[in-house]
Amino acid sequence: MTVLDPHRPAPAVRASPSRSARTRTYAMCRPTEFAVDYAINPWMDPSRPVDRARALSQWEGLLATYRSLGHAVAVVEPIVGAPDMVFAANGALVVGDVAYGSSFRFAEREAEAAAYASWLRSQGLHLVPATHPAEGEGDFLVLGHVVLAGTGFRTSLAAHVEAATVIDRPFVTLELVDPAFYHLDVALGVLDDGRGEAPADIAYYPGAFSLHSRRTLRELFPDALLVTRDEARSFGLNLVSDGLNVVLPQEATTLAGRLHQRGYQPVPVELDEFLKSGGSVKCCTMERHA
Repeated sequence: MTVLDPHRPAPAVRASPSRSARTRTYAMCRPTEFAVDYAINPWMDPSRPVDRARALSQWEGLLATYRSLGHAVAVVEPIVGAPDMVFAANGALVVGDVAYGSSFRFAEREAEAAAYASWLRSQGLHLVPATHPAEGEGDFLVLGHVVLAGTGFRTSLAAHVEAATVIDRPFVTLELVDPAFYHLDVALGVLDDGRGEAPADIAYYPGAFSLHSRRTLRELFPDALLVTRDEARSFGLNLVSDGLNVVLPQEATTLAGRLHQRGYQPVPVELDEFLKSGGSVKCCTMERHA
């Protein structure tokens, strides 16, 4: 039994941070070309047909969800023959009026880079093309004070250096080691970017990262929410948060409960058709960061 000394101050109780939403600006690409015609990650199986009508309905549900939360969403039309262009997160890294373009690792997706570059320029953004393999917000996750940069499967270390000359933020390299988590945005989710009253907050699956990168994450985010492999395989970390509302796939029920306990409002959406290509909420969403 613990006895408290009445003359000694009671131990400080750590207050839960106040969660608040901040209006965001997103871009999404209509999935009229979506299909699984090739396999460039462990989730893709061309023998599993895509129900394109169902995919479109689910995508429209995600679009409606963002708009119902008060966020602005621009819609990009895909080019013919680009089945993965629906995954808008891979199109670029956009901060303020500057966009660092993409250069895809696999030839099957390379046409998307020029298509997104053209669209971003049409929006008045200054586009700096990547000259090294770089896959946009698939491997670059933006917080108020830092950009977390993934490498190991798709985006090169040289792209981290190049992006840091374009985007005025420090970059922290994180090495991915599990092929199932081929992009940073399926291994780590930004819950709060730290631009409001609450501190930056993330959730991640430690097993997706090298030992060195796990140590880096522990040092930078000692209070991060750690998830299990099963939670990560539900694509729960492929989420989009406005600081309060966390949009995530409906399959991520355990993670949704943990987020609620942490003070967030989980917003489950149906996107299982896109899991056939190894993507979900964040993959379908490019953000224009302040």
